[in-house]
Amino acid sequence: MKKIILAIDGMTCSACSNGLEKYLNKQNGIIEAQVNLVMANATVNYDENILDINKIEKFVKEAGFKSLGEFKQIKIETKNKKEKIKFIVFSFLAIVLMYISMGHMINLPIIDILNPHFNPIAYTAVLLCLTIAFLIYGFDIIKNGYKNLIHKTPNMDTLVSLGVLCSFVYSLYATYMIFNGKHEYTMNLYFESAAIIIYFIKLGRYIDGISKDKTKEAIKKLVEITPNKAVIKVDGQEKVVTLDEIKKGMIVIAKPGEKIAVDGEIINGKSHLDESFITGESKPVKKQEGEKVIAGSLNYDGYLEYKAEKIGKESTISEIVRLVIEASNTKAPIAKIADKVSGYFVPFVIAIAIITFFVYLFLGYDFSVALGTFITVLVVACPCSLGLATPLAIVVSEGICANNGILVKKSEILENAQKVNTIVLDKTGTLTYGKLKVSKIINLSGIEEKELMQLVCSLESKSTHPISKAFLSYMKDNKIEKVDVDEFNEITGYGIIGKIDNKKIILGNKKILDKYNIENKFLKEENELAEEGNSIIYVVIDNEIKSIIGTNDIIREGIEKSIESLNRYGIETIMLTGDNQITAQKIAEKVGITKVISNVLPAEKVNVIKNLKKENKYVMMCGDGINDSPALAVADIGVSVKSGTDIAMDSSDVILTQNDISSIMKLIRISKKTIRNIKQNLFWAFFYNLLMIPIAMGIFRFIGITINPMIASVAMVLSSITVILNALRLKRIKLNKNSM
Repeated sequence: MKKIILAIDGMTCSACSNGLEKYLNKQNGIIEAQVNLVMANATVNYDENILDINKIEKFVKEAGFKSLGEFKQIKIETKNKKEKIKFIVFSFLAIVLMYISMGHMINLPIIDILNPHFNPIAYTAVLLCLTIAFLIYGFDIIKNGYKNLIHKTPNMDTLVSLGVLCSFVYSLYATYMIFNGKHEYTMNLYFESAAIIIYFIKLGRYIDGISKDKTKEAIKKLVEITPNKAVIKVDGQEKVVTLDEIKKGMIVIAKPGEKIAVDGEIINGKSHLDESFITGESKPVKKQEGEKVIAGSLNYDGYLEYKAEKIGKESTISEIVRLVIEASNTKAPIAKIADKVSGYFVPFVIAIAIITFFVYLFLGYDFSVALGTFITVLVVACPCSLGLATPLAIVVSEGICANNGILVKKSEILENAQKVNTIVLDKTGTLTYGKLKVSKIINLSGIEEKELMQLVCSLESKSTHPISKAFLSYMKDNKIEKVDVDEFNEITGYGIIGKIDNKKIILGNKKILDKYNIENKFLKEENELAEEGNSIIYVVIDNEIKSIIGTNDIIREGIEKSIESLNRYGIETIMLTGDNQITAQKIAEKVGITKVISNVLPAEKVNVIKNLKKENKYVMMCGDGINDSPALAVADIGVSVKSGTDIAMDSSDVILTQNDISSIMKLIRISKKTIRNIKQNLFWAFFYNLLMIPIAMGIFRFIGITINPMIASVAMVLSSITVILNALRLKRIKLNKNSM
């Protein structure tokens, strides 16, 4: 299975996006397609043995839309001068048209040649010319409406086009009659309706485009983190190039005050870098030869040469942007309500309009009244407000999350995070920084401590477990040379085994002693280390305990306030760890967690999560994303505390790039605000259509409440703008670090 995101042109309302989505999902070889109206793209999962990008683009064309190729970047459209001038000109023409067509009705001064009572032919001819100009101005609306009707995916443009063309055609008939002497037909002209409907739709599109761009600004900021150009080193000479020209393996230079252009590894120099946009660490981080750098980091004070490793789509920032865009393309469960309604909405409105037209004729109303009501029903209906209700709010919230170091992979998480009532937290790397250090060595052998630690550190250097970093640091600080290790084996959840100089060495926790039936005579020493908050490592050589080593970690800054806030909010917090009970309890007490589940193997963590879910708890699991991945997958929401450079490898639902669980509080708050906003949008969208369509049909005519096509077009535009402005209110969410 392959995935591609295509930029789509021609979508103007939710009926468009829903129609395209349905059409794509019907095609053989497409596993799943999701279309995003706000981002104007389509995410397609397909079988590469059956389809390729050309065939998928053909499907898009068949559905009545145009593929602009692979979606590469978020475009913030700036309204160009020509478009603004055109809009200003037609705004003036709209005022002129309204003055000519209706000025005489409210006794405004008007020249005789344009007065329908004195010169109906000239009056009609001027209105016809002005209306033709507006039809040209709105030809894209008419074209899209016709095209989508032909492709059986009618949309808002279809409704508007039918209304406008019916008004225009009937007015042409009236014009013919006027030119043949029947001047009473001047009262049956609908030219101004056709023109003003187009004008207000264009006005709505203009405002809508600006507003949609505002929803994408937060995401766009991520793209703009990286510089446009960089300096590379070629044959000892410096050369300025664009990012696209940088290839893997090239030597890139970053001078003080410049940004890192691509992800890479320092090969020369040292400096302090600001990586706060990824890690959330406000203090500059010292970097030197052999260490990694992330694109977008600001180089403070040193000269650096680094080798390009991740470029283009592979870079950390590109991964973040990709995740955010893919998340905004997924649909929250609540969106399915609007999608179902929108799918049937346009055909339903067309049917209602036709029925209304014939009912009016049957009841004896004049043809022009029946036609006016038919047009009003078509124009007043607003599928856009229904379709925009969810995706606009989701895109705004995704941007807010991304700017706060929260990468949400599926939009349904924004709906479900508010349901969380239990959070399970891994200890190492989540509650603590995960930077273990060797704190105490109890040597129970006759071997010198340096020789003993040479054996231990050499064996640990083969391991990928986080605890091995403590021994690597110890080896570096004490200048211990590594020796060869044979028959190395890592037993997940227990420890490691290997041979050095034919001596069988076992390193691990208490469980490894039980596994190999090794007698433990040193419980007192173990308890002493545990009570000091140490994790315990037993050193067993030839089946005898030769040493007990304590390693400890630093509790994350501010973690106590985060836990306190979660508890105050009514969310149960549980520590889940493979560490021993005494050490785990000690840390839990410090941070304010009352429930501790310790001595748990990675595989056993899954059962803990399952049991909590059986108790009808909505569980969020927060871990390091490696050993905890099975538990993260089983939890209702899996949250990974990771550094930016590991983003691409992660498989959780949410990634906290700032390695700070206070971000969980932010996620829950954003979730609550987002769902409230979506419900408000859906309410107003449904309320508007349920109210305005009956009014347009004339159901309340008996009490004097009616509207004409022009008022209907204004109401329809205002409906969409109301939903847009409400969604944009989400940008004002204030996220305090440790408060809800």
